[in-house]
Amino acid sequence: MSLQARRILVTGAARGLGATLATHLADAGADLILADILEDEGRAVAEKLGARFHPVDLRDPGSITALADAVGGPLHGLVNNGAIATGIGGIGFEDVDIDTWDRVMEVNVRGTWLMIKATAALLRQSGSGRIVNVASDTALWGAPNLISYTASKGAVISMTRSLARELGPDGVGVTAIAPGILTTESTDYVPRARHAQYEDGRAVPGAQPPEDIAGTVAFLLSEAALTLTGQVLPVNRGFVFT
Repeated sequence: MSLQARRILVTGAARGLGATLATHLADAGADLILADILEDEGRAVAEKLGARFHPVDLRDPGSITALADAVGGPLHGLVNNGAIATGIGGIGFEDVDIDTWDRVMEVNVRGTWLMIKATAALLRQSGSGRIVNVASDTALWGAPNLISYTASKGAVISMTRSLARELGPDGVGVTAIAPGILTTESTDYVPRARHAQYEDGRAVPGAQPPEDIAGTVAFLLSEAALTLTGQVLPVNRGFVFT
């Protein structure tokens, strides 16, 4: 899958899935702009890949606008990977505090919306803009004791479908991927029993490294992927079917 001459912005690219996606997209020839709140780690990844880096705080609307201004146009792809995923699980819904709920929604939901809002004109300008939102299959099967994260990713899925209709007339495709537990540091906190549930319950059993879904994301960022707009792909080796 060649992404030659396609300018692609990836948020949450400093480590984990974001860094893996950035590496794969660079190998596919993309002109990458990486963004993350973790500046030192993000700059290190960007330097390694020959990409540009800009800091961004997804809780800060001004920071998001500044990133879009720095990117400029045209922009062929946006990967909304930045999110809060750790330190919020293993808690029953009655015990989740309001500050945690609000923080997760600000980053995972509002931050995703504001990133798309800030870059929409740049994506239209390219003539073949593609947005890939990183959701989660927890919102498809209803993971317990993870209410703020699950709800936020359910919102991302709904936004994907709605925005596909709003941006479709401009030739901009919007899709979402819904991975399960991947072998990244962000899932180190997850109990072994939950890991085993995924590993044993997949149609293709076993653990799933982040590299496993990078090719799917690369395709969704290509010109050929427009026919999939509005779709949510559970890229979890068959743990959830839709």
